[in-house]
Amino acid sequence: MKVFKFGGASVKDANGVRNIAEIIKLYQNEGLVIVVSAMGKTTNALEEVVQHYFNGREQWKSKLDEIRNYHLEILRNLFPNNQHIVYEEVEHTFYQLRLICQTQAESDYNLVYDRIVSYGEIISTRIVSAYLSDAGLDNLWLDARKLIKTDQNFRFARVNWNFTEILLRQAIRNPSGRYILQGFIGSDDNYHATTLGREGSDYTAAIAAYCLNADSVTIWKDVPGVLNGDPKVFDNTVLLNKISFSEAIELAYYGASVIHPKTIQPLKQKGIPLMVRSFLNPTQSGTTIENGSSLEPMVPCYIQKSNQALLSVSTTDLAFIVEEHLSQIYATFHRYGIRVNLAQNSATSSTFSINHDPVNVPLLLEALKKNFLITYHEGAVLYTVRHYTPAALEEFLRGRNPAIRQTTPIICQIVELKTGPSLN
Repeated sequence: MKVFKFGGASVKDANGVRNIAEIIKLYQNEGLVIVVSAMGKTTNALEEVVQHYFNGREQWKSKLDEIRNYHLEILRNLFPNNQHIVYEEVEHTFYQLRLICQTQAESDYNLVYDRIVSYGEIISTRIVSAYLSDAGLDNLWLDARKLIKTDQNFRFARVNWNFTEILLRQAIRNPSGRYILQGFIGSDDNYHATTLGREGSDYTAAIAAYCLNADSVTIWKDVPGVLNGDPKVFDNTVLLNKISFSEAIELAYYGASVIHPKTIQPLKQKGIPLMVRSFLNPTQSGTTIENGSSLEPMVPCYIQKSNQALLSVSTTDLAFIVEEHLSQIYATFHRYGIRVNLAQNSATSSTFSINHDPVNVPLLLEALKKNFLITYHEGAVLYTVRHYTPAALEEFLRGRNPAIRQTTPIICQIVELKTGPSLN
């Protein structure tokens, strides 16, 4: 059995859904688990619904109407007969969302987030499953909330591997069958919806492959494979034909957006190859990630991580920053779920490049202010160059003015301050 994953860009419109069917037809005799993300930017839109609803603002209604109209337009393009049962399934899902938003929001923002945002994948898979069936590609729609079991760490849920494997094996018994599964979502022991972190659909594909001992995982994207940099950001990028599991983990850790940081590890444990291929040119081989040499070809890899903020923390009496202070600072990061991507210490201060979370960062700053002096600057960008050469690094740094720079024999990282307010 093979596991395929199609992201939001793959299903952003009716033509994208049709293209999935054409790809599946190339694998008529293969058993497939097809993991599908929310359509287009639906997750972002549902995040806006969450923020309006959680803060008691009525704007959630108009935003939810926009999301519904977007999906109805796709439905009308795929299913001209508006009596098709998929219309009823999608409308019922939006009805459930409205019921949630008409009740008093619970106090746990992350629980509310997972409950609402998880519906994006439910809607997209209903549509994809129905279209594949109409195209003669029989399939069974599965609810990942009943199969991917997690803890209650909402928004960043950890998988209960043993329970999940039992449930997946019970649901997917026919090795030559075709199954549709949502990415990104699961549920805790109380069947509260949970999510696996942004871009977690890749991780779902890896979970399914690990539990089912799949032959391979293929992530279908709008790029020819894994490039040595984002072509929208960096010039003259090249395709990486092969990457080792260990190298892929390193690239993902530093923020390479083609693969989810948690995706590689379960595949590495069982030696299941991961392919990244183009859904626009499905016959091209793309990139294969498996055991073997680090990179083919061996070239510098460039990674940009946006939506960063630079946070500097110092003691109120200008005493040295010591282990006790760092322990307290990192405990506060953990308490508010803030990811530290780069840290640099001096005698009296520590500076961190962190993900700018508009909900949790203000809480973090208020907590740190009780014991430290802080400076906070939004609009930062973190760049990582891995396997640099002196010439490549010189070219990369030309014209840049780093606020932080760290260099090892393999990796160079810098933080640049772009636009954004500062807070003292």
